[in-house]
Amino acid sequence: MGTPEKILPSEPGADSSLESGRADRTGKNETSVFRPRRCLRGGHLQTLAAFFLPRRIELAPSERRLIEVESGIPVLCHCHWQNDKRALTLIVVHGLEGSSESQYMMGIARNGLAAGMNVIRMNQRNCGGMDHCAPTLYNSSRSADIAAVAKHVVDHDQVPSFVLAGFSMGGNLVLKLAGEWGSDAPKQFRGVAAVCPAINLAAGADALHEPANRVYEYYFLWQLFRRYRRKAGFFPESFDVARLRGIRTLREFDDRITAYYCGFSGAADYYARASAANVIDHIAKPAFIIHSGNDPFVRILPETRGKITGNRNITYIETEDGGHCAFVGDRDGDPNYDGRWAEREVVEFAKRFR
Repeated sequence: MGTPEKILPSEPGADSSLESGRADRTGKNETSVFRPRRCLRGGHLQTLAAFFLPRRIELAPSERRLIEVESGIPVLCHCHWQNDKRALTLIVVHGLEGSSESQYMMGIARNGLAAGMNVIRMNQRNCGGMDHCAPTLYNSSRSADIAAVAKHVVDHDQVPSFVLAGFSMGGNLVLKLAGEWGSDAPKQFRGVAAVCPAINLAAGADALHEPANRVYEYYFLWQLFRRYRRKAGFFPESFDVARLRGIRTLREFDDRITAYYCGFSGAADYYARASAANVIDHIAKPAFIIHSGNDPFVRILPETRGKITGNRNITYIETEDGGHCAFVGDRDGDPNYDGRWAEREVVEFAKRFR
């Protein structure tokens, strides 16, 4: 397989339809052009459309499996198996306050299954109705949880190969794990894909507090407050609801809750240690990153871009439009394609390893 080229943003002033594309020197599995759906142009409109537009996604029943990621701490995974489990397995991880039932998780599962892959929709700890299982919180540092799920399916199901994929926070986690593994990754690991990965956590948290993005920050805080109160209800001896008082920003939540209960000295320490940007230059397997130039709140800093473009294992695509994990495009007349471009391209990347 040829070494992937770096695909960078279009030149300023270029036709917005001429998005980055074509990912591999071999000419195989080339990335298509993203064109935003008519009347859905712009980062905020794309992001909100992806959230609110109804979708009809039909999946065959999955195997509901609890996988222990740490002693006494299970996560819920929905496993979709081909008749022959020796097929490539795609392990997919959701973003902040998402779950295995998030629409993008369902959409990528549908596409992966249609392409002949096994698909595992992994919930991060606490997510998917698992708050009652253990007095711990999920966060952007827990790449070891994904490693535990991958090890389980390799050992228990003897899958010969797997690809990791993640969205937003999940994108940070899968890239972080791939970088931590480096050249010592399991022999079954074939590659990693991430859509709008939050790999510079501090920059993203600060971007959420910008006036134009406060609606997203309010939404995340509302969801995080609800979850924290549920956790405190299940484990009142472990979590103090009073710590929520006065929190108005995501950074403050991470400082007073996430960092406090997850072993960090504060939000700055948490962001610094949990960001995949620290290890992205160590990724030694093929990696595929999709980012939108008008993502409202995920930021990829210049130093991190330098690490990405300096790693010949990474194919990086940045489109001019697409919003945050949205990429709602034209349907192209295909009745089996609903225009969710990034979901399709991640599966196209994974198909290289079947």
